[in-house]
Amino acid sequence: MRICVVGAGAIGGLLGAKLALAGESVTLLDRGAHLEAIRRSGLKLVLADGSEQMARTAAATDDFAAAGTQDLVILSVKAHIIEAVAPKLPALFNPDTMLMTAQNGLSWWYFQRHGGAYDGRPIRCLDPNGVIARHIEPQRIIGCVVYPAGEIQAPGVIRHVEGDRFALGELDGAQTERVQRVAGALTRAGFKAFVLDNIRAEIWLKLWGNMSFNPISALTHATLVDLCQFAPTRELAAAMMREAQAIAGKLGIEFRVPLEKRIAGAEKVGKHKTSTLQDVEAGREIETEALLGAVLELAQLTQTPAPACGAVYALLSLLAKTAADERAAVRLIPSGTA
Repeated sequence: MRICVVGAGAIGGLLGAKLALAGESVTLLDRGAHLEAIRRSGLKLVLADGSEQMARTAAATDDFAAAGTQDLVILSVKAHIIEAVAPKLPALFNPDTMLMTAQNGLSWWYFQRHGGAYDGRPIRCLDPNGVIARHIEPQRIIGCVVYPAGEIQAPGVIRHVEGDRFALGELDGAQTERVQRVAGALTRAGFKAFVLDNIRAEIWLKLWGNMSFNPISALTHATLVDLCQFAPTRELAAAMMREAQAIAGKLGIEFRVPLEKRIAGAEKVGKHKTSTLQDVEAGREIETEALLGAVLELAQLTQTPAPACGAVYALLSLLAKTAADERAAVRLIPSGTA
């Protein structure tokens, strides 16, 4: 397949490198020093065991038109960047091009091809001006839940922290040849890819942790194991998760994993900084709306109280605003080194 990865960061870079190494025709769309390093030397992948792989066959560009039309577009930019990217995406589309979303949190397309009472309803905080919906037709979209964790170690270098699973699904739950084709490509690249008939339930399961652990870690600068082993933050995460479970339940979602098991799973990851904490420390924009704003919008839609989520959302939003206003990164500095 011709595959274009839009955003070759931690997850996009991992996907692009592995797919290229497996023999797929891959184009990476990115910008800045990261793009230049990939153009110069290829994309280096540092695996969890410390070994390294170099993907040299992937094309790299910042020009959507030059990339040409694709069989599959993997959209792996942060959720808040999609609106700016969306008008450029049609340059990558032919009539049959699939678009696989690979973001944390809820997606703008949540109610597209949903079939329920809210079918077609936008999540306004994720696509406030309707720009994304106008440029990405619902029938192109394949939902995806990303379980690996990684980070950009240096320009042109992706470090794979842990995990190799990707859940895929058509928005209407159909078992199609095309989604199986995408799963097959990911499997050949060394991932564990499985196709679900209810991708939204899996999105909520992943979101259950992201919407609680990520904001708390960003506010406290604690790793997953630290916030899970500190009783007050563990209970705060649990309170947020209980609220999310109530919201999801009103939308017909059942969680296949008990709450305490989900927390225990995060604890086992260990001294890992969440992607949101990494963004705060690097001075990057935070995925506030995809992680929590959209949850609160659905809380209002379903008339579900969510005070813990609301309080954490307020704090995270102010942190994001303060950092943006000051054009600053926020990180802990060891005593005596300032």
